[in-house]
Amino acid sequence: MAGLQARRALGALAAVAALVLAAAGCGGYGGGGYGGSSASPSAHRSTPAGLASRPPHLESAPQPSASPKFPAPTSEAGRRQLLTAVFDDAQDMWAKIFANSGMHYQKAKLTIFSGGVQTGCGEAGSELGPFYCPADHGVYLDTSFFTALQQKFGVQGGLPPAYVVGHEMGHHVQNLVGTLASVRAAQQAAPEQKNQLSIRQELQADCYAGVWIHSSYTRDLVSESDLNDALHAATVIADDFQQHRQTGTVRPDEWTHGSAAQRRQWLATGFTEGDPDRCDTFSAG
Repeated sequence: MAGLQARRALGALAAVAALVLAAAGCGGYGGGGYGGSSASPSAHRSTPAGLASRPPHLESAPQPSASPKFPAPTSEAGRRQLLTAVFDDAQDMWAKIFANSGMHYQKAKLTIFSGGVQTGCGEAGSELGPFYCPADHGVYLDTSFFTALQQKFGVQGGLPPAYVVGHEMGHHVQNLVGTLASVRAAQQAAPEQKNQLSIRQELQADCYAGVWIHSSYTRDLVSESDLNDALHAATVIADDFQQHRQTGTVRPDEWTHGSAAQRRQWLATGFTEGDPDRCDTFSAG
């Protein structure tokens, strides 16, 4: 990201809180997403066991790449090393962006778990998948979620798990700049807009994940075919994909995280632009 863009970006992120409030006519806190929650664990309802196979209307979704630059780990220890390395790298990127914008960056904390974990947002079980807890600035990654992505959906490569880490780090950034707080208050003041605000929050976290992928791409760590793997993951964790398999129907009024098309769009936007200033999902049409 160019220096001028970096300096502008965090000012724009902080301004998002005001946009959220204006959208609901109130003041602002924020909530979660499948494959990434920014609310308390109890608010996260989806489980790895509920992951579904590809519905017919999504057969054209991106397919796994044949030769990724960012290969998947071959062991549980390797997976934990990958998740930790991506977390540290994304954290370094955001710390630099904040510093270039004259803002203080408070580090997130990483916990990789299996079975259950105690968090500042309460106790979480393995059914919750990955999530972010604002109360303790914690990114919590459940290893069984990544196993399910690979075994149930054929999501291959190392970039899909990295995308999930980037998404959770996106929630951390939202927490630091006040977006989560603004969304939560807006949802409380305008309950009829709760799901739409949640979707915009989740799509922004997808876009922030794309910004990190862009950073990796500029360092020749990932390729565009790796991005295809991440887009595949974004498809299978989307609301319409999950609804169609579980119920045979698609009900947009019940979405909280966005459709496959929306999630792919905003992940790709972050990757293409490499600038968090372009991740303003709250004022997008």
